[in-house]
Amino acid sequence: MHDSGADAAPGDIVITSCTTLGTTLVLHLAGDIDHYSAAPLRALLASAADIGCTGLVLDTARVAFCDSGFLAVLDQWPRHGRRFRLVNASRPVQRLLNAAAAARQQQPGACTPRSAATS
Repeated sequence: MHDSGADAAPGDIVITSCTTLGTTLVLHLAGDIDHYSAAPLRALLASAADIGCTGLVLDTARVAFCDSGFLAVLDQWPRHGRRFRLVNASRPVQRLLNAAAAARQQQPGACTPRSAATS
């Protein structure tokens, strides 16, 4: 996806930058990430995994809204030994991650999840 400079429509995620450093994909995201708008991001990550990317760095400083759709995307990447790191987490992203961590801690018998920021 290429940001043409036009404002994104409400509910859209924009990949403002996409680069690779060796086998690591580096993405800068902006906008809103929900179940529907996350589909292009999921597709991009699936393609990156198919061509051998094993690392992912997500800069979410400009993400204004996110919900469990973003968590679902994040959950898929570490499968098969891949790793990722979130940098510059926006307030909505941090709030979502904190809520998800708190919910996991409240589940009886739940495993302690690895922090997305340190994987």
